[in-house]
Amino acid sequence: MASSSSTFLVSFLLLFFFLPYSYTSSIFREYIGAEFSGVRFSDVPISSGVEFHFILAFGIDYTTSASPTPTNGRFNIFWDNQNLSPNAIAAIKRARPNVKVALSLGGDSVGDGSAYFAPDSVDSWVNNAVDSLTSLIQQYHIDGIDVDYEHFRAAPDAFAESIGQLVTRLKGNGAISFASIAPFDDDEVQSHYKALWRKHGAVIDYVNFQFYAYASGTTVAEFLEYFDEQRNNYRGGRVLASFNTEENPGGLTPQNGFFTACNQLKKQGKLGGIFVWTADASMGNGFRYEQQAQKLLASA
Repeated sequence: MASSSSTFLVSFLLLFFFLPYSYTSSIFREYIGAEFSGVRFSDVPISSGVEFHFILAFGIDYTTSASPTPTNGRFNIFWDNQNLSPNAIAAIKRARPNVKVALSLGGDSVGDGSAYFAPDSVDSWVNNAVDSLTSLIQQYHIDGIDVDYEHFRAAPDAFAESIGQLVTRLKGNGAISFASIAPFDDDEVQSHYKALWRKHGAVIDYVNFQFYAYASGTTVAEFLEYFDEQRNNYRGGRVLASFNTEENPGGLTPQNGFFTACNQLKKQGKLGGIFVWTADASMGNGFRYEQQAQKLLASA
C-alpha cells in the first residue's frame, strides 16, 4: 500500500495536470497588408504592455500571374510589400522591442479565385515550402508563421502531415520561433485543422480562431459558448479571441459586447490573447478598437 505522502503527491500531480489552462502574458496580433490600403506598421498604435504580432497577409504558394496557379509549396508575396518591406519590418522591430512579425500562409482567395492547399505530394510540398519560406523569412526578418488555408484539394491527413512537418522543420532550423493556425467554424475547415491539431498540436503555439466567421449579431453569451467549444476542439491550445473591423462583420463586435466577453474570459484565465482582422480596415476609425484591446490585455 502507498504511503500517505505518496498518495498526496500523486493527487497533487493529477490536480495540476487537469487544471484548466490559464494565461498571464498578453498577446495582441493583427493581420496587415492584404487589402493594399497603404497602411504602415508605424500607423498602428502599439502598447508597451503587450507582446504585439503583426501578421503579413499573405504568402501563397501560387504564381503571381494574371491567372494564378498552384506552385506546390513555392511561396510568393501577396501582401503590400511596398509599404510592408524588409526595411519597414526591421525599423518597427528596432523602435518597438515588443513587436514580432509573422507571415500568414494561404488565406481565402488569390486573384479572382479561391486559394487552395493543393500539394502534389506531402514530401515535395514540404521540401519546397521549407526552402521558399526560409528565404522569405530571412529576407523579411520574420519571426513566425500563421497557417490560414481555407480551401483544400488534399485530405485532412495530408494537410496535417504537410503543415506539421513544415512547422517542425522551420522551428528545427531556427527560421521561426512560433507558429499559429487560423481555423473557423466550417466542417471542411475544422476537419483539416483538427487533424493537424491531433497529430502535431505540440508545435502550434497559438490558435487564431476566426470567431468573426460566426453569424452577425452574435451575443456575449453565444460568444462565450463558442469560445469554450473551440477550447475543447483545440484542447491545451492557446486560443485567441477575435474581431473584424471591416464593414458588416460577423461574430461579436466591439460595439456589441466583445470586450465584455473578453473581460470575463480573462478573469477565468481562459483568454489566450486577442487578434484583429485587419489593420487595413482599421485605419478608417483610427485603430480605436486595437487600442481598447491592448489596454484590456495589459491591465492587471
